[in-house]
Amino acid sequence: MASIFVLPVRTSNALNTFLKRTQVQTVLSFHSRNARRAASTRSTRHTLNTGAKIPAIGFGTFQDADAQVDAVSRALKAGCRLIDTARVYDVEKQVGHGIKESGVAREEVCVGTKLWCNNFHPDDVESALDDSLRDLDTPYVDLLMMHYPCTFARGEDRFPRDADGKMILGKTSFVETWKAMEKLVKTGKTKAIGVSNFSKGEIQQLLDQSDTVPAVHQMEVHPYLQQKDFNAWLRSKGIHVVQFSPLGNMNDFYRNTGWSKEVSHMTRVTDQPVLQEIGKKYGRSPVQVVLAWAVNSGRSAIPKSVIDWQIQQNLEADFEMEAEDMEKIAELDIKARFNDPSLDYQWRLYSDLEGTQGAVEGKTH
Repeated sequence: MASIFVLPVRTSNALNTFLKRTQVQTVLSFHSRNARRAASTRSTRHTLNTGAKIPAIGFGTFQDADAQVDAVSRALKAGCRLIDTARVYDVEKQVGHGIKESGVAREEVCVGTKLWCNNFHPDDVESALDDSLRDLDTPYVDLLMMHYPCTFARGEDRFPRDADGKMILGKTSFVETWKAMEKLVKTGKTKAIGVSNFSKGEIQQLLDQSDTVPAVHQMEVHPYLQQKDFNAWLRSKGIHVVQFSPLGNMNDFYRNTGWSKEVSHMTRVTDQPVLQEIGKKYGRSPVQVVLAWAVNSGRSAIPKSVIDWQIQQNLEADFEMEAEDMEKIAELDIKARFNDPSLDYQWRLYSDLEGTQGAVEGKTH
């Protein structure tokens, strides 16, 4: 059985700095040993329930707005063909410029974006997508998703709050939003529709009350939160999973947001010794091992980076892993969910899923 290495919940700034430097040194060490790689790199593509193909390794664009034009362009030039973004990230213009700057033909790139909660009223859905298409400078997206199941009050304010700072919810349901999204497929403005951050029960509502099975569910999955039963259920329904935060709490966002959970401050996923041991076996970094685990599980992953060698290493993380190594990673599952703004959004997210303990009250923005 693989042992899980856990540091104290909150560490000092000096120790955090040391861990970051150690991690970079470890990854760079693996990067310099390309010739010793035992596993060959693949370019896996999964098939959606629409028949379309989606790459197993993509590129996330959350944060780092000023760097996204160059980062997206470099990722595409390096061979990436899946770009994930969202209206609320405020980077769609940069993403669109990056795609153009790369020189890669638009039809070769799978572009997905997400509708934000203040635009969930059925009458607002198409115009919201039109705004995204304008900024992305493209006539269509390959995938349009609902970012969360909760509906916020209509208007320009993405985080509408009352006098007490509480989020003001909208008056329509996510099922109504979904039905409006179904109509957009017929217009050609999106080729497929999906959801993100939904519970099993919320997805079942869509299945029961609409004509379209989501093509994708984008959700938090990593070795600390594997959601095995939920993943199996989604697979049985023909819904492809795209993992956001595939490296877990490696992103400092989860330590700094207003609703940061205590568990977010534990040892980073990629610092687990078992992942380093598996990496040595294949001549890969712990980051690549975690991404390969996602691909070998039949899912897609959208890691984010604006650093050249990290972008390249992420794309080289698609390799076959032996069953015994997949089993070792399975033992790291401690049901630790890092993304949980339930109290801020006034909506019990993930209500029938794992990892809902320890939600913290605090503002996202």
